[in-house]
Amino acid sequence: MVAARDILTVALPKGTLYGPSVKLLGCAGLATGFLENPGRQLLLYSEKDAVRFIICRPTDIPTYVEYGAADIGLAGKDTIVEQNKDVYELLDLKYGGCRFVVAVPEGKEQPLQYWNQTRVATKFPRIAEEFFRQQGMQMEIIKLHGNIELAPIVGLAEMIVDLVSTGRTLRENKLVPVADVLRSTSRLIANRVSHRLKNERINPLVERIRQVVEEGGLEK
Repeated sequence: MVAARDILTVALPKGTLYGPSVKLLGCAGLATGFLENPGRQLLLYSEKDAVRFIICRPTDIPTYVEYGAADIGLAGKDTIVEQNKDVYELLDLKYGGCRFVVAVPEGKEQPLQYWNQTRVATKFPRIAEEFFRQQGMQMEIIKLHGNIELAPIVGLAEMIVDLVSTGRTLRENKLVPVADVLRSTSRLIANRVSHRLKNERINPLVERIRQVVEEGGLEK
């Protein structure tokens, strides 16, 4: 019987990142077949590996890891930066790629500094504020929770900072990127205490995952 302190708890993201995350862990040697169709189960256990899996919203994973409810987790760089949780970033997993951009209405393309001291709407105020601070710009950040493309159309803000993958939503709303803010991919993160106390469990897994990523395992 495995002692509770020896069980490794892994936080997996629901949604589009779930499949690639499960595949990656399987390629790294963990038993993951039972994870492929978990149904409504949010907590699953592998006796073979003494690993407990918790399935949660991607934006909650840094919180689970920071507080030690999960020893390690797989989360987007965008979530890690925006939430600024006290976690240890172990690896860039190279999948789930997307980027943050500054976008303005079509026909209003100007150099970025032209927009200094204006309003910007975003779901990611920390990322936006840090970006404009690095540019030496003082902006009024307006946090929204959805449909931020509407903000420039109705005059709520002059520009937006948003996460894009294909850019289709921007084009449909006649918005044009004028600057890249941040490129994001999935990352492996760890609780700082767990990383120290469970290093004999975590470090070998990290190295196997690193090898899979370097060999392009998810693309095979």
